[in-house]
Amino acid sequence: MALLQDVNRLLDAPTVDAVWTHLLARMQSYGFGRLLYACTRAQTGNRLGAPENALMLTNHSKEYLDRFIGDGLYRDAPMVRWANENRGVCNWRCIDEMVKTGTVTPAEKQVIAFNRRHGLTAGLTISFTALAVRSKGGIGLVAREGLTHDDVDAIWQAHGEEILALCRIAHLRIICLPHPQAGNMLSPRQREALEWVAEGKTTLDIAVLMGVSAATVEKHLRLARESLEVESTAQAIAKATMMNQIFTVET
Repeated sequence: MALLQDVNRLLDAPTVDAVWTHLLARMQSYGFGRLLYACTRAQTGNRLGAPENALMLTNHSKEYLDRFIGDGLYRDAPMVRWANENRGVCNWRCIDEMVKTGTVTPAEKQVIAFNRRHGLTAGLTISFTALAVRSKGGIGLVAREGLTHDDVDAIWQAHGEEILALCRIAHLRIICLPHPQAGNMLSPRQREALEWVAEGKTTLDIAVLMGVSAATVEKHLRLARESLEVESTAQAIAKATMMNQIFTVET
């Protein structure tokens, strides 16, 4: 019954923040103190694309994120590479095995050492099944300080199905909700104008439909491009779609 309540709470969550807050609390109750979730729709081959084109949710410290994300260490992180190339669940025990067998690059060794200095020694990585071309999502669950790989195995044996189900449902809910990045929130009129352009309407058509002048329509589209930090209206439609800011139902 408790699991069903968690599922319904995640599915009913009206915002990404609400989903994340509940998932974080539940994963902490299993013994995973820090989480890093990422989802991108700008993957090219085995490249994840730029961080600004991804949605990231985490409770890691700013100090850690400034180096791991800001300085691009994630590009050489073994578990990020694993998540990009696979789907399913992986215990971080595999990192120790890679080090022992000498199958890590010098750059990967630096990332491993950096993570260990920040207490990332045991945990799980879950890579979600891609639901669209160029999309990829995954989450890293950092075991609470003092827990070992064996402890993580025991947690998974006891609660693995629940953990996987909750993370998958949270992921599916997150990718259906608007997730504007800082400064990228469209106004209702900007959103409406983009939606009409996406439907193939001309500026004059949109002016009639919105009950405004053509110049006002152009203004809404210009401000939408500026907000989304793109150059063309086509790019604005693509980015707004990726961020679930158009053609969505208000909740």
